Amino acid sequence: MDSVHRLKQSLPLTTANAIIQAALETGRSHDMLPLTVVVLDSGGRMVAMQSEDGSGIMRLEVAFGKAWGALGMGISSRLIRDRLSARPTFVNALAAASEGRMIPVPGGVMVLDAEGAGIGAVGISGDTSEKDEFCAIAGIHAAGLASEPAEPDPNWQGSSLSDHDS
Repeated sequence: MDSVHRLKQSLPLTTANAIIQAALETGRSHDMLPLTVVVLDSGGRMVAMQSEDGSGIMRLEVAFGKAWGALGMGISSRLIRDRLSARPTFVNALAAASEGRMIPVPGGVMVLDAEGAGIGAVGISGDTSEKDEFCAIAGIHAAGLASEPAEPDPNWQGSSLSDHDS
């Protein structure tokens, strides 16, 4: 008799939920606007998502796009923004190749295992992109994993929605 074989998850649900919980707690402890957090596994499948009360209805798509872009390029969405800011034609090509799923602003963070391999990505939307990224990194680290970037933007606390997109 043939048996069904379970697939090994690169990022299990329990880990994804721990990341989300810690990211949301970080946002609350810093009085941030309501956040939406998405965790993708290495294949780009959504493992878990939570959206705080009061979070805008497009936040899911934005958070997903930040994580999707990071996973698709193998680097954080902040690094995508920084590397490609002078290459708008390539950014447009990436947007077309990803069928509009990639959002190249901070808040999409790679999740790394103990060996430094990418096992998924976290995307957050709700406050400034720098604050979203700060919460994603905090959530990943609280779950005992490493992140790319390893540290948030040093000026994340000074970011304001009056001069940034999120």
